[in-house]
Amino acid sequence: MKLEDRIALVTGGGSGIGRAIALLFAEEGARVVVNDLRLETAEKTVKEMRDPGRGRAIQADVADSGQVRAMFAVIERDFGALDVLVNNAGIALGPGDDRAGLMKKAETRIMEMMSGQGVQTHLDVTENMSDEAWRRMLAVHVDGTFFCTREALRLMSGRNRGAIVNISSVAALMGLPAAPHYSAAKGAILSFTRAVAREVASRGIRVNAICPGYIDTPMTQGVPPLIRAATLSHTPLGRLGEPQEIAATALFLASDDSAFFTGQWLSPNGGFFIG
Repeated sequence: MKLEDRIALVTGGGSGIGRAIALLFAEEGARVVVNDLRLETAEKTVKEMRDPGRGRAIQADVADSGQVRAMFAVIERDFGALDVLVNNAGIALGPGDDRAGLMKKAETRIMEMMSGQGVQTHLDVTENMSDEAWRRMLAVHVDGTFFCTREALRLMSGRNRGAIVNISSVAALMGLPAAPHYSAAKGAILSFTRAVAREVASRGIRVNAICPGYIDTPMTQGVPPLIRAATLSHTPLGRLGEPQEIAATALFLASDDSAFFTGQWLSPNGGFFIG
């Protein structure tokens, strides 16, 4: 088993990609702390493990540094160490974001492009975005990644070893016109990954990132058929990814199989972005 007896923390582990990572890590022998904003969803993931005794659910909002410190205090008290951190917690929408309205505009734009008459419908996302939506998006993704990484390094530095996997997005590589705040947050995670990787390499701690493409998770459910079809038409492999495929990438980066990887990003995206 690739993570036998290692202690791992997966944030946002109650559903989607985080859930898949937590379950796979447990299968590979890790003792997994599953964090989520809601305790019941974290507990559900733990119960789904083949051996629930390998899991521990902890509720915390990663955007709150006080809650993050409290979570890591529990980890240090109960486990005494941390070998792997997966910064996965994230949101697709900020407070007040009009998903339904945006999807309708996006569908109209696609039809206009297909007609050959030129785009007449403008998304106007940035000019209409509220301070609250912008700040919450960056707080969860960027602040959350920083807060958890800071606490994890304090544990990992004591033993001069560890692996951190940050979940970024294909949005960081190409920008998504309907999600400037999400794209900015995921781009910041990539830059943070590179900087911290250089900083802590001398301690034997590796820091890498994953930039998933469109994955079949609760975050992408509810996308209108036309937009889904347009996405698939731009994906050479012709399908959405599965959470288990991102989990396999996280396992690689967390395990000794990637011992010579640090400061890198891997992008399982089916060819949607080829850089």
